Amino acid sequence: MDLSLQHAAGLLARSVGQLLFPPVCAGCASAVGSPDALCGACWTRLRFIEPPYCAILGLPFAYDPGEGAVSPQAIADPPSFARHRSVVIYDGLAARLVASLKYGDRTDLVPAMAAWMGRAGQELLAAADIIVPVPLHHRRLWWRRFNQSAELARRLSGDAAARGRVLAYEPLALVRVKATRSQVGLGRRQREDNVRGAFTVRPERRAAVLGKRVLLVDDVFTTGATVGAASRALKRAGAGDVDVLTFAGVAAEE
Repeated sequence: MDLSLQHAAGLLARSVGQLLFPPVCAGCASAVGSPDALCGACWTRLRFIEPPYCAILGLPFAYDPGEGAVSPQAIADPPSFARHRSVVIYDGLAARLVASLKYGDRTDLVPAMAAWMGRAGQELLAAADIIVPVPLHHRRLWWRRFNQSAELARRLSGDAAARGRVLAYEPLALVRVKATRSQVGLGRRQREDNVRGAFTVRPERRAAVLGKRVLLVDDVFTTGATVGAASRALKRAGAGDVDVLTFAGVAAEE
């Protein structure tokens, strides 16, 4: 098929899709203009992370300490990854969106959440060679039926391809070999102990990560224990720097 005809067919398919399934707000399901949009009321209920923030952890400062500033937390306990960026603070509506995706089978939220992640993580996406989701243990994957981080990473890779940017999606590079308990309710050190040794790179996928700058994708950044353990596994397998992109991040340790 001629490229102009393909383009026209794509536009027609999207138009029919919008007629049959008009876009709704991801927060309250009211009508909106585009699939990745929020209504005005829900927009004000999300706390988007904007500069100034820590150049490493990507979490906001209460005041502007100057460009490139690093938080005391990142200085005292340097992470195994190079940089982290997140879209919103993990509370209120943001927490409900994550829970709806993770536990409520709301995979229809993926396009909007990934689009916001793409904007928040532009510099990370521009530098990355491959994109790798944080994996679930096979028993949890069987119970949950899908990995929300993998769905977000897949969409980010697809969105990059649509803009002409090749960003290889490697969902099988990293495997979770330890069935960890839930991190909910655990303190920082408990979380680190819980995920220690939990990840490894599959031998047959080592060539895919060797020397590559990896963008590691997860849904939530709390203390950084999970993505830290995953980053160490990738670097042990020969990856270059690892950056982390999440949808929501906890502003400060509780």
